[in-house]
Amino acid sequence: MTVIKTLIILLLAVTFIIATVLIVGSLWSLDWQRSHREAAAALPRFDADSTDGLVMIETNGMQFRARIAGMHNPGPGVILLHGFPETSAMWDPLIATLAGHGFRVVAFDQRGYSPGARPAETNAYAIDQLVSDVYAVAATAGFPQFHLVGHDWGAAVGWAAAIGQPVPLLSYTSLSIPHVAAFADALDQDPDQQRRSRYMMLFRTPWLPEVLFTFNRLALMNAAMYGSMSQAQRDEYNTVFAEPGALTGALNWYRANNSFATAPMPPVTVPVLFIWGNQDPAVGAAGVAAQHKYITGPFESHELDAGHWLMEEATDEVAAIVLAFLQAIEQTPATPLNDEAG
Repeated sequence: MTVIKTLIILLLAVTFIIATVLIVGSLWSLDWQRSHREAAAALPRFDADSTDGLVMIETNGMQFRARIAGMHNPGPGVILLHGFPETSAMWDPLIATLAGHGFRVVAFDQRGYSPGARPAETNAYAIDQLVSDVYAVAATAGFPQFHLVGHDWGAAVGWAAAIGQPVPLLSYTSLSIPHVAAFADALDQDPDQQRRSRYMMLFRTPWLPEVLFTFNRLALMNAAMYGSMSQAQRDEYNTVFAEPGALTGALNWYRANNSFATAPMPPVTVPVLFIWGNQDPAVGAAGVAAQHKYITGPFESHELDAGHWLMEEATDEVAAIVLAFLQAIEQTPATPLNDEAG
């Protein structure tokens, strides 16, 4: 018994030491000067005279850091929604492509990612709240109708918008994430997707992922997630998530939306473009194949030899596909805003 008690004490001591090292290393790695918040607060406020670059969009009771381009172009608006754990910086190549072809483009750092849009309550990150931000930003940008593009969690928000409020959308483009009902089916029935999604359990755990990811100056995030990113993107992401509270805001998307709805829902009637990388470690083929059941409008799908980070791994190909899709939509008669969708 003495040996067992000694081993238990040693195990507890080792656990305590490891936890202490992780917590101290995490706290040491954070930017307590909050340099990103200060820089964001100094950005010019968006208005009708705003030109290309970084701005602050004040709407929905919050302040969203955003990249804008081509706002004086004659074409329609496009809103781009980033995923986890990135910012609007992921869209830089697509912003340039679309603005260069006449579109008006807004890519904003979403709730939790923008320092001025970071509620403390977890339930403030529920999907309906995230969708409300999209329409608030669109209204402030002067987009009564617009094309919507999303990746990862931004894609989930985009699907929710296309399902629940399709009338303002001219089209929807999803990168990596299939229709949320099809994805839910795969999570429920497909062992492969269940295995791929196990990481979500960690992400929904209180405080632990924050400690692990910020430890040693975000070493794990840089090694596991940012390998295909440009240096400019890595610099921005490290600056953003080094700020106390930023990673919690991003992870709260997982915590507030811990399941994907499987209840009957209206079909998606707006034109949809879907792009998937067949080497994506997080999204398997089952959900991708099943999504046609939930889409009754025009549907275009592309499978690329790439992983999850499509904009970074297949930049030119993705930009060309999205541009061609949006240009094709613009060649068809627009649906009046007051018409019923579907």
